Amino acid sequence: MARNDEGRNKPLYMISVAAELTGMHPQTLRVYEQKGLVNPGRSRGNTRLYSQADIDRLNLISKLTDEGINLAGVVRILDMREQTMQLKDEIESLRDQMRTMEEELHEYRVQERITAIARYEGNPEQMMRKLLGNGSAPAGASEGEAE
Repeated sequence: MARNDEGRNKPLYMISVAAELTGMHPQTLRVYEQKGLVNPGRSRGNTRLYSQADIDRLNLISKLTDEGINLAGVVRILDMREQTMQLKDEIESLRDQMRTMEEELHEYRVQERITAIARYEGNPEQMMRKLLGNGSAPAGASEGEAE
């Protein structure tokens, strides 16, 4: 995931602590792992270690099952939730790219305008007046110089 979740995904809690934090029985956590609803990390000794993201996910699973949704429905909901989060990340990335491209296009158009004016105007004062978008003389220029 593109989100900054490194700390939330760090495996910290043994199964007994995770069970206490979620109000679930350790066997329930094992069943959820077996069904692919949660995937805790493992220590060197192969002990299950749950992250804060795992705890949050287990709490959501508990809430959904308490509302009467079966595990197959929970799996679908969690998949759709993950897809939605990925799409939001992708949209934000595309928006950033679009902003960058708009800035580059604006800069290109300004450069093109300068080049076009400079190509056809021999007088630098007239070129500056056209660039500034007004027909008046630059500050400090006399009337005779403006024409």
